[in-house]
Amino acid sequence: MQTYTVALGDRAYPIHIGTNLLSNAELVIPHLVQKRVALVTNEVVAPYYLDTVRGALENAGVKVVPVILPDGEQFKNWETLNTVYDQLLAARCERGTTIIALGGGVVGDISGFAAATYQRGAPFIQMPTTLLAQVDSSIGGKTAINHPAGKNMIGAFYQPQLVISDMRTLLTLPDRELKAGLAEIIKHGLISDAIFFEWLEENITRILARDMEALAHAVLRSCEIKGAVVVRDERELGERALLNFGHTFGHAIENGMGYGVWLHGEAVAAGMSLASDLSAQLGMLGAPAAQRIKKLLLRAGLPIEVEGISPTKMRQLMSLDKKSRDGNLRFILLERLGSAVIRADIPPEALDRTLACLA
Repeated sequence: MQTYTVALGDRAYPIHIGTNLLSNAELVIPHLVQKRVALVTNEVVAPYYLDTVRGALENAGVKVVPVILPDGEQFKNWETLNTVYDQLLAARCERGTTIIALGGGVVGDISGFAAATYQRGAPFIQMPTTLLAQVDSSIGGKTAINHPAGKNMIGAFYQPQLVISDMRTLLTLPDRELKAGLAEIIKHGLISDAIFFEWLEENITRILARDMEALAHAVLRSCEIKGAVVVRDERELGERALLNFGHTFGHAIENGMGYGVWLHGEAVAAGMSLASDLSAQLGMLGAPAAQRIKKLLLRAGLPIEVEGISPTKMRQLMSLDKKSRDGNLRFILLERLGSAVIRADIPPEALDRTLACLA
């Protein structure tokens, strides 16, 4: 097991990365306020891991209230959130009852938002079971649900007490989900660590083959990169926005195609391809580097093109982006591999040329 600590002072928390961690109740017990938890998962993850986690906790004397949600981004909404509240209230869960999220990003986001708001704040633990959640959504305290007008529009910053990333959960992950997680890993290299990006170019085949050593290194390095940014800018007032490279386009793609049609990581991959194009259009990123990015995304089995959304529709959807300031859309762009910047002064003609591929 390897551990990285998100150093947020008295709210610091460990991220444990290793194998067979879900059955280790000793990792969880020190973080519980009371020996009672609400274990939130979904109907896909539950048959694999609910009994393992529940059994380990109950054997350690912890009472477990299971909450099983429907699976899919399309259920990341008020109705599902209220399902969580309803079951917490029906079980008479108290403010000291820890809410544990066992699943991917949707489970984590909904559970975290429920924890942030249930009785004005309950303790929260993340047990991410997808690669995407292990390297992105479980870290940094962003919780949210979607609104018909846009993704993650309603939520809160609420840090977990603990993150447990069991690499063995990736063995049961569908190939498409594994590849979607790779998008965020590649993103971390692009915005912060060119050497890590090169390592990914050299080891992408090992990762796709689910080599545990390669996966653990990719997850740990991603946690280190994201965690360091979160510590410096927890509430995304500046630098943390860099973690959204590819997301301005990506969130618009998810919304435009319909939530659940494209996985988040797939939309981010296509968004990174468009953002790389725009970076090259502005003379920031060299054309060879932009091609390297697209080549790695393709090798990872990720999409780099979008069909079914017009340039006009894309602009309309991007206007809802949360990074906008005073009505001006801000883009995360690359100066070079391993270095990203925030730009709001985008000439309309450059954006037109980038979006022309959608026509």
